[in-house]
Amino acid sequence: MRSLETQPLLLDVHSITLRVTHEEFEKLCQDNPEQSFELTANGELIVMPPVGGESGNSELELGGELFVWNRQARLGKIFSSSTVFVLPNGAQRSPDAAWVELSRWAALTPEQRKKFPPLAPDFVIELRSTTDRLTSLREKMEEYRSNGVQLGLLIDPQNRQVEIYRPGREPEILESPTSIDCSEVMPDFILSMSEIW
Repeated sequence: MRSLETQPLLLDVHSITLRVTHEEFEKLCQDNPEQSFELTANGELIVMPPVGGESGNSELELGGELFVWNRQARLGKIFSSSTVFVLPNGAQRSPDAAWVELSRWAALTPEQRKKFPPLAPDFVIELRSTTDRLTSLREKMEEYRSNGVQLGLLIDPQNRQVEIYRPGREPEILESPTSIDCSEVMPDFILSMSEIW
């Protein structure tokens, strides 16, 4: 597979579908570190568009809160949107922020930790940007949930809503919350929404 750096690839990602193997996907990611990709369970390549300033700032604010909590709690490992997780169904996904409980992370081999970790995080955040389709994000959240994510937050600044995904329950929708209690998975972690709205 050719690098996007040497061979420009112009795609309307909403009108065509490319299928790649897991090996091709890994090579594509390695050859194009400036671009973000995901892979669905059936091998469809998803090119993730870059986000604008507001979305980038909000993403870092949310990740920063997760970082501060985890630095004090020391109960797991946190991950940025650059991390690709290989879910049990074979999809390779990159949440905007993620957390994995420490014993689950420790159970991976050193080689698995260096590559795309083969597990579903315990906690994920997806932040809707202006280029994201809400239906696609909801499908992604359902996929996280069905693959073992214990708590997922879909944050939609355009509609000032947060959808909360948990195993075995319908999504809970909060309107303009000031904070979100995540302690059911991460003890004492309250995610402030003050910088998002």
